[in-house]
Amino acid sequence: VIFMPEIDKENMGGTMRLGSRNTAFTHPKHEDGSSSIAQVMYKNAAVVSERHRHRYEVNPERVDIIHDAGLKFVGRDETGTRMEVAELPRSEHPYYVGCQYHPEFKSRPLNPSPPFHGLLLAACGMLDDYTIPQNGK
Repeated sequence: VIFMPEIDKENMGGTMRLGSRNTAFTHPKHEDGSSSIAQVMYKNAAVVSERHRHRYEVNPERVDIIHDAGLKFVGRDETGTRMEVAELPRSEHPYYVGCQYHPEFKSRPLNPSPPFHGLLLAACGMLDDYTIPQNGK
């Protein structure tokens, strides 16, 4: 994790990456053939818009090393250079999803954000029942 290059490390006021930004799902399938669970939870959307509030990012020099070691960066910003969504394939973990944005900003009690919805479904043992119809299996 590093400071984003455009961030002033000396002056923390007003230097965050804020607001709604697009994230493109760039790796819809894992090497094992399974689908990106994050993308499935977003109803297989190619691009999602989520709110950001941060000054840090994954070090671009480490992306390939991390990706090749097993943590898959499945979502990237509109330039393709900033990592937005990471996950482990379901063959490795029932639900291991992380995102750079803040899904809680758009989450509501009766309409949970897709990452949180997936976490709750996995915790209740209901993720397969939810995802199989969307995956076309």
